[in-house]
Amino acid sequence: MKSNEKKKLEIRIYFTGIITLLVGTHLIWDYYHGGVPTHHILHRADLPGISNWWSIIALPILIWYLLYRIHRRIVNNEKLRVHQNMTNILYRFIGALLFGMLISLFFTLDMDFPKYMMIGLFLISFFIPLYRSEYLLGFIIGMTYTFGGILPIGIGVLLTIVFVITYKLVRGGILYLVSKKVRTS
Repeated sequence: MKSNEKKKLEIRIYFTGIITLLVGTHLIWDYYHGGVPTHHILHRADLPGISNWWSIIALPILIWYLLYRIHRRIVNNEKLRVHQNMTNILYRFIGALLFGMLISLFFTLDMDFPKYMMIGLFLISFFIPLYRSEYLLGFIIGMTYTFGGILPIGIGVLLTIVFVITYKLVRGGILYLVSKKVRTS
């Protein structure tokens, strides 16, 4: 294994380990201070609930997978001789992390801003590929303290699917039609 590959593997191990440790600590805190919350589907108590205990399994697996996808994209871009700037990936992650933290904060303060922020995300997804792994990773980690791990994973995965459809299909279709119109004119 090359030293660069070994270093990237170490980063994935450390990052996943730190997040796992933080999630485990948070779950232990919850357990001794009123119990670990359970989130019910559609926020209705008569529907099945998902315990935050699942976060200790689901979050590390997802983080490892997303870091692997980021690594694979970098390796593939290097093979294609496309320069992939790690600083840009870090900025995207931090931006999504702050976005997730702001949504959590505004939700906790019972403000209406999260609704408008989500609408803004849908609009931005036409112009920026928000489906990339670093965005999902930052979003989930940013919301984990407030909502546990499972709820942000579910919301983040659904949003990512919508962002792929928006950016690749809808945006791609519109660009195709516009370019076809320009060629025929």
